[in-house]
Amino acid sequence: MSNPVEERARQILSTIPDPHSGQDLVTSGAVRGIGVSDARVSVDIQLGYPALSWQADLAAQIKSALEADASIESASVGVSCRVGAHRVQQGLTPLPGIRNVIAVASGKGGVGKSTVSANLALALRAEGASVGILDADIYGPSQPRMLGLSGKPDTKDGNRIEPKVNHGIQVMSIGFLIDEDTPMIWRGPMVTQALQQLLTDTNWVDLDYLVIDLPPGTGDIQLTLCQRVPVSGAVIVTTPQDIALLDARRALKMFEKVNVPVLGIIENMSTHICSNCGHEEHVFGEGGGLRMAAQYGVPMLGSLPLDIRIREQADGGQPTVVAMPDSDIAARYREIARNAAARLSLQARNKAIQFPKIVVENG
Repeated sequence: MSNPVEERARQILSTIPDPHSGQDLVTSGAVRGIGVSDARVSVDIQLGYPALSWQADLAAQIKSALEADASIESASVGVSCRVGAHRVQQGLTPLPGIRNVIAVASGKGGVGKSTVSANLALALRAEGASVGILDADIYGPSQPRMLGLSGKPDTKDGNRIEPKVNHGIQVMSIGFLIDEDTPMIWRGPMVTQALQQLLTDTNWVDLDYLVIDLPPGTGDIQLTLCQRVPVSGAVIVTTPQDIALLDARRALKMFEKVNVPVLGIIENMSTHICSNCGHEEHVFGEGGGLRMAAQYGVPMLGSLPLDIRIREQADGGQPTVVAMPDSDIAARYREIARNAAARLSLQARNKAIQFPKIVVENG
């Protein structure tokens, strides 16, 4: 027979939303256990995604909601995170050392996909995950410069190459293997073969997420990569401009065709912030990403401004999330990272891999 205090606590938890997953704590499966001793309640919450900057606030919110009920004298709340491995396309096997692969795509170039990819990876890291990034933008590899890295990668056994590491994330790019001003005059099959080799021959170490910065567009190279690389979920980067949105729709449809779940849309350059007066205006249109998300039934993960500091920091090898960790822009990137990871946490699991746990207690 269930305890009425426990039932009441569960009922209260079912009214507390998780803004990142779009579900309440009970429906999302985050409630791992409820303990009751007389009128004292202890609750164990386990999120399926990294959320270090939000865990303490969530614990305090739950504690407050429980103790506001007359039937509960006091509440102790523990919030932890455990990143699970999620299913990839049918017929593909997850890569060793990588729990989840998140592909970042855009329908066209020039929308800031690579800058978003770098900051997304760093934001996931800031939220407590182990993260790597693969620069698959083979014709314009920009991650080495954005992440402040250069030089040839090392190898310990002569077979596998070691990823370079900076800002706490593992990085691999074709840019490490060629001179910065060398053009990549490769045909499609050569590109896909080179990228698959970069992916599988790199000694990725215990990653929760590998972010892949895909080449822009929706051609044969992108389609082949999505068919051959085991991807857990995809993120579409666009701007509010109508032309960019048309191409972003093609990217979304491409992932649908290869059965890769689209975790959501990121609207970059939503507004321009004047560096002199701080005035904010919608120079490329307004609400395009939100309308596209509603049209296709996918989440709007967040929007980012057109701000000169984002460009300057990426060019200098210190992307915004590490250059200005306490800024509003960095907070937006971290919220987008939590939103994307939370949406991925709702996908079906690959239960063959075990995971670390991040705990915050609120007694």
